[in-house]
Amino acid sequence: MEPHRTSHLPPIRIHKDGRVERLSGNDVIPTSLDPQNDVVTKDVVYSPEHNLSARLFLPHKSTKLAAGKKLPLLIYFHGGAYIMESPFSPVYHNYLAEVVKTSNCLAASVQYRRAPEHPIPAAYEDSWSAIQWIFSHSDGFGEEVWINELADFGRVFVAGDSAGANISHHMAIRAGKEKLHPRIKGVVMVHPGFWSKDPVDEKDVQDERIRSQVAEVWELASPNSVDGVDDPWLNVVGSGSDISGLGCERVLVAVAGKDVFGRQGLAYAAKLEKSGWRGELEVVEDEEEGHCFHIHNANSENALKLMKTFVEFMSSTVEE
Repeated sequence: MEPHRTSHLPPIRIHKDGRVERLSGNDVIPTSLDPQNDVVTKDVVYSPEHNLSARLFLPHKSTKLAAGKKLPLLIYFHGGAYIMESPFSPVYHNYLAEVVKTSNCLAASVQYRRAPEHPIPAAYEDSWSAIQWIFSHSDGFGEEVWINELADFGRVFVAGDSAGANISHHMAIRAGKEKLHPRIKGVVMVHPGFWSKDPVDEKDVQDERIRSQVAEVWELASPNSVDGVDDPWLNVVGSGSDISGLGCERVLVAVAGKDVFGRQGLAYAAKLEKSGWRGELEVVEDEEEGHCFHIHNANSENALKLMKTFVEFMSSTVEE
């Protein structure tokens, strides 16, 4: 067996027979139609072919909404380096429940196939399939009653953290190319997982040991990448890819000063601003925080502040 351990990835073991053993991040929280923290949840299959689900989160009070009244719809992609975690993990279940309770939205947290069993681009393919399935409800005649009856497709947001923020970017690019309708209102990228072989600026990570660790994780997730970490899936900032067609009206990029991906996140925001994209960009930085601090220390002062920023971003877009 071959153990992979880095400071950016919980340990996994790959056995000689190809079996992958995840040594952490395997706990699951069940759904409940009895309110937990004022939120009800259920899992719905969006891809029978791959047995993939989306976990739906709904404010309990919204089960009694007046006829015709609808909620903003949040589509969320979890982090975990394309390898770990799921919408059913305690950290993500609890985080989405709090977002939904605070913002009064309907959320769909998307499960996607994980590497190394299913290398990149499986996660992107599944994420787009989930978006297509969710948008099949926009006329009110989809498979899932909560989405049919309660989702306002004029107020759709796509969000994610780390690898999930990277996925969110690529989903917005594809939405623009394929002219997804109705148009996505806003995209939230928290500590986006973008990277490159060379530092993006003089303040980016210079330590070769850390840079090689990130490259090792990407190689595990995407062994078929010809250019390694300069693969356009990962190197969005420096790959020459055109991001002016981002298919949404507003973007919120959140970065952390002690996050190895922080400078890449700021460079992404700068590239978007100069790209000719016709939307509104907001950037927030927590200088003293590390990668995904808001997920792992959800009750800290800065995590609550970031939650407020996230919720206000969705609310201000609604009021336009």
